[in-house]
Amino acid sequence: MNTKPKPAAEGSSGGPTLKRVLGLPSLVAFGLTSMGILSVVAVYGAGTEISDGHLPAAYLAALVAMLFTAHSYGQMARHVPVTGGAYAYASRAFGHPVGFLVGWAMMLDYLFLPMVNFLLFGLYLNSLLPGIPPQLAVLFCLLAVGLFSVIGVGWIKRMNFVVVSASVAVILVFVVLAILNAPKLSLESVVRPLSLGDGGIAPVMAAAAIVAFAFLGFDGVSTLSEEARNPRRDIPRGIILSTLFAGLGYTLFSVAGSLIAPEWRTIQNLDAAGTELMQAAGGDVLMVVFVVVNLGGLVLCGTAAQMSVSRVIYAMGRDRILPSVLARLQPRFRTPYVAALAVSAVSLVALFITLEQAVFMINFGALIAFAVVNLATIKVLFFELRKRGGVGILRNLVLPLLGFASIAWLWTSLAWFTYLLGAAWLAVGVAVLVLRRVKGGNQLALDFDDAITSDAIADDAITSHAVNAVDPTPASGETGGNTPSQSAEGAGIR
Repeated sequence: MNTKPKPAAEGSSGGPTLKRVLGLPSLVAFGLTSMGILSVVAVYGAGTEISDGHLPAAYLAALVAMLFTAHSYGQMARHVPVTGGAYAYASRAFGHPVGFLVGWAMMLDYLFLPMVNFLLFGLYLNSLLPGIPPQLAVLFCLLAVGLFSVIGVGWIKRMNFVVVSASVAVILVFVVLAILNAPKLSLESVVRPLSLGDGGIAPVMAAAAIVAFAFLGFDGVSTLSEEARNPRRDIPRGIILSTLFAGLGYTLFSVAGSLIAPEWRTIQNLDAAGTELMQAAGGDVLMVVFVVVNLGGLVLCGTAAQMSVSRVIYAMGRDRILPSVLARLQPRFRTPYVAALAVSAVSLVALFITLEQAVFMINFGALIAFAVVNLATIKVLFFELRKRGGVGILRNLVLPLLGFASIAWLWTSLAWFTYLLGAAWLAVGVAVLVLRRVKGGNQLALDFDDAITSDAIADDAITSHAVNAVDPTPASGETGGNTPSQSAEGAGIR
């Protein structure tokens, strides 16, 4: 039985399909770019203040919380290996109306995430070159991201490697210089920010709720299932590894920051703590290099976010929930160019809003998607496919429950304005869903590509030999004797 993916051009409709060009390193780089390795500087000041100088401990707590949800994404990616991410997973678990609303909520997140990067690009470039107005820089970044989104992952993956490598190099240089120039270097000065302070666990957990949003973007890897060479193996690994590497990078940077500025109250401008720390460790040269690398990272982070949302819109257009024109692919690059250009058009709003307003819009959609994916993992794997043997209870029930609980905790940190905007957005989504169902005669169905679903069925049929990205334990130890029909369900077929 051949379980290798069919050629990408052999879609069920006979037309072009997304191009399978991504291996595991490219997926990890995409995840790291989506989160933005240097995004740690954006919340450094606020996180340090709230945690009273124990930001590294807050990042470790946030990393553990995010890994639970990343685990659920990885589990669902193995059984629903199609583009769309949380939209596809929610549709598989709870039906198309719920899937649509989750996808709609995701769009709120992903439509505004590129705008945050555009606005930050404008601010950073203006600080480096004051003669360039921020709005002009925002427009330049928007147009560049729109172009890159149409070119596709085959080209962007090379740029991701460059920016990720440069970002890692900046962090490592900063760490080395922070150690060499630390006012007082000792084992205690390294361990202290990683532990609980006089305030106990409360300040650390409060800061973790803030810095957890630096991890937003790891889920974007799940939207690339139809562009990965081996999605059922590499997508879960890419999600987990990118989340883990980002969390470790954030923690390492914050430890170095605590070494160069052991008393956080001495930082003059907490909102610009990143550049101040860079300058303290390596002078103007390191600060300028940091800004330049960060500018490149913002462009590619915006591109990753726009590529993710365009693939969600593409999937919804392919499923005829949104207008089918959104499912058109560019013939040469085989990318959803209509969806990408539509996102670019919406992103023009970035010319008229503030950074704070854009951030308000992001968190609501992301947390809805995270919560539903945790619940979908429990419903599909634990209850429907009965994957309960061996470590199945831990992987398919306990860890997703912990993931859901951590997301519920993060909900408590949102501002009231976020709930208001999110509720309004969902109300519009309900209206769109009702209109589409009425127009379509109440017939909405996921139209998974034959090349994907046939692979999924074949993989489930030999699941005892499948490689699990999260745990090396053979899947047969938890299957509980799935029938062929159950295997088909695991592939996303209803």
